[in-house]
Amino acid sequence: MTGTNSSRVSRASARELIEAVVDPGSWYGWDEPVEITTDDPDYRADLERARERTGLDESVITGEGRIEGRRVALVACEFRFLAGSIGVAAGERLVRAVERATAERLPLLAAPASGGTRMQEGTVAFLQMVKVAAAITDHKAAGLPYLVHLRHPTTGGVLASWGSLGHVTAAEPGALIGFMGPRVHEALYGEEFPPGVQNAENLMNHGLIDAVLPLSRLSGVAARVLRVLCAGGPVSGPAASAGPAGASGAADLAGPATSVGSAGLSGAADPAGPAASAGPVASAGPAASAGPAGLSGAAGVSGAADPAGPAASAGPAAPAGVSAAPASAPIPGPPAAGPRVPGAEESIRASRRAERPGVRDLLRVAAEDVSPLSGTGAGEHDPGLLLALARVGGTPCVVLGHNRRSARKDETADGPGEGQALGPAGLRTARRGMRIAAELGLPLLTVIDTAGAALSREAEEGGLAGEIARCLADMVTLPAPTLCLLLGQGAGGAALALLPADRIVAARHAWLSPLPPEGASAILHRTTERAYEVAARQGVRSADLLAQGIVDRIVEEDAAEDENGTGDGIGTQDENGTRDGIGVGDGIGTQDENGAGSASPAVVSQGEGTPHSGSGSRSGSGSRGERAPRSEGASRVGDASRVGDASRVGDASRVGDASRAGGASRAGGAPLTPDASHAPDAFLSRLGRLLGAELAALRAQDPDERLAARRVRHRRIGLPR
Repeated sequence: MTGTNSSRVSRASARELIEAVVDPGSWYGWDEPVEITTDDPDYRADLERARERTGLDESVITGEGRIEGRRVALVACEFRFLAGSIGVAAGERLVRAVERATAERLPLLAAPASGGTRMQEGTVAFLQMVKVAAAITDHKAAGLPYLVHLRHPTTGGVLASWGSLGHVTAAEPGALIGFMGPRVHEALYGEEFPPGVQNAENLMNHGLIDAVLPLSRLSGVAARVLRVLCAGGPVSGPAASAGPAGASGAADLAGPATSVGSAGLSGAADPAGPAASAGPVASAGPAASAGPAGLSGAAGVSGAADPAGPAASAGPAAPAGVSAAPASAPIPGPPAAGPRVPGAEESIRASRRAERPGVRDLLRVAAEDVSPLSGTGAGEHDPGLLLALARVGGTPCVVLGHNRRSARKDETADGPGEGQALGPAGLRTARRGMRIAAELGLPLLTVIDTAGAALSREAEEGGLAGEIARCLADMVTLPAPTLCLLLGQGAGGAALALLPADRIVAARHAWLSPLPPEGASAILHRTTERAYEVAARQGVRSADLLAQGIVDRIVEEDAAEDENGTGDGIGTQDENGTRDGIGVGDGIGTQDENGAGSASPAVVSQGEGTPHSGSGSRSGSGSRGERAPRSEGASRVGDASRVGDASRVGDASRVGDASRAGGASRAGGAPLTPDASHAPDAFLSRLGRLLGAELAALRAQDPDERLAARRVRHRRIGLPR
């Protein structure tokens, strides 16, 4: 191979890779001896020299070993054997190994390093890629994980077949990866291939691979990913609710450098952990009819059972701080002794606060074994959508969430436009996550928190509307269990695309509307100044959604005492506004002075308050876990225009406004409903246990009944209850 990569990337042999990845003494080879049958004397001589040089009889090694005690099938190329090229014998060896892994129901790890098809064998060697790809497809169709680690170099037909079919794909740092090798390009076109294109880091930034990962970390990352992916498939009863003992949540799989906030994800679980007692307890009647023994009854969640039938009869019992209304109970409004129900304006303002938690905070506090994936896997990445594998509240799942905060160094993002608007690439990334959940039988958790879809020429030409439609179709028909968390803003089609789930949980200040309120006001009144009035009439609040049967549970956001009686957040904040655990994860790469790198998007600590204490809202200064207000300045309204003053009703208030300061009342004296920005970590820990219980209970249901109930649920939206 030519190019600078070959001189700066160390190349481990296939045997060295196997020794580095599998547990000591666990390797067992599957390969049968291969005879040299060619009549071509030059090719025969090439094969004999390759055998002498490598000690192998072909370019591929296959077999099985254990990774942290788990049986895993492994196939690896030896580049020193005729550039790792694939001929008939190597192709047949690969296919037999994949078929054996499928028959024995083993996850499969592939580690190609190859120049592609073996030119000495011609077209028949070229066609080996078809049968290898077919075997991999059958393996995945059997619900078995397929992981790929692309080594230096991987090009040609190998990359264009089994190198590009992984559920999760990583690559060596600096590895040359491309369809056409640079030597071929130069020979055909008389010029060198453009530099910086065919390397692992660039491909990760473009959503083609999920991680840049050195060999020294491959075993640990593979073990963590398989702890999630191998937990899928149908279950015959409620899953165990305790999280994996000693599981680390630090993420190694990375998103593109453009969305890096720190060197990696720190996923250390809340010290309270996803408690074993927070597991699902399936019941024969409404989920709320009785709380499980040993669980506190403090009201942290209100909710009606799913009106769709079967799904309502198997809801999880509420974890500490959670209660739910009986299935048959009407929901005319908040109970007299229950939590205060905020108005639309109050909730919309709360949802737009810069310090409000997002999906990355939920993963940091409430998840383990977090492995973010980068983009569509097909050349697109949208920082507005986070896709990850994780255990949430102890339950393995695929997580899709709107990435409301970009978290780049020194970046501020106030108002409803903060973070990234969701474009068609983000929706295609979401559909990738849906496919992974469906193929491996994993629950899908969607997290809605978006100011709306991208409004641009690129979004229109990229098929934004069509991708929303396809997301809706996929969500409604997805065979995997689905749970939606409405965490904050829920504006327009970008929110709707992730909504149609088996169960929907909403934070108290979350809301859902056809457009940002400012947009709806502009349509109805030709001004944005009546945005909150329009929102109130449209019934966007969580309480309205609950009454309509759109939402099953509402999670209160007030800050009650945690189990240690402190009442403050679990995390701490340093003088730079960084919470402990953020920016210290073992991400894939390191940041340069510009904040770029090959690490994953940071899971920043944010969250919601703990259960309602009945004592009113907290003072903003009394919570150790509270975030400092972001810098003052004009905030952004739903139509993404910059506001020059505070007179626009449609815009989110400035930092100094009473509704942003975490105080206990409005300027006019009316009490405010506390929101998630006051003590985020304590709330997120509780929320994680609730979500884990919901996910596990959904897994325990009969798949056909669950899917039928989902269809009925969405068919009845808007009809009398």
